[in-house]
Amino acid sequence: MLKFLSIIIFLIITFNANANNNEKIIENLKNTDSIDFSFEQNTNGKKEKGKCTIEYPKKIFCQYSKNNNKILVSNGKSLVIKTKTSYYRYPLNKTPLNLILDKNYLISKILNLTGRTIDNNLITYKILDNDNELSIFFNKKTYDLVGWQNIDLYQNFNITFISIIKKNRVPPKNLFKIPIQN
Repeated sequence: MLKFLSIIIFLIITFNANANNNEKIIENLKNTDSIDFSFEQNTNGKKEKGKCTIEYPKKIFCQYSKNNNKILVSNGKSLVIKTKTSYYRYPLNKTPLNLILDKNYLISKILNLTGRTIDNNLITYKILDNDNELSIFFNKKTYDLVGWQNIDLYQNFNITFISIIKKNRVPPKNLFKIPIQN
């Protein structure tokens, strides 16, 4: 009987902790209009670094650190990846970034999920949407988004970690303008 009671108490404490984390992450997302950050992205073992700005809903601009002048831009409808030698344009709604850049979508999913704590400093949620599987990571102390992992359009495994996060800065006026193809 004591063992059963201990299990019940443990489950109640765990449920309350998860509910509290969900509430704090949701509140943080609701209060975030934009974020600037540094990132490290690993795509099938190829690592890239850079800086990004996200403006909700669905806008992102990333400048990669390497000397190929790679940028990634979404204006909320299209996603462009441009380098010195290539130009790719996709409908945003066909990419996993469509989900990541939509804080209202993330909030609606987190409301119904139980986060998993990793190493007592990350909270992760696994989101299944049609054929897409997306894991998102939040800092357990600040409740900030700190990364995600997904499979991209070309079936590449991507994991992105973000750091040096600055919230609610006003982005430059034309930052999310889709660049033209050379």
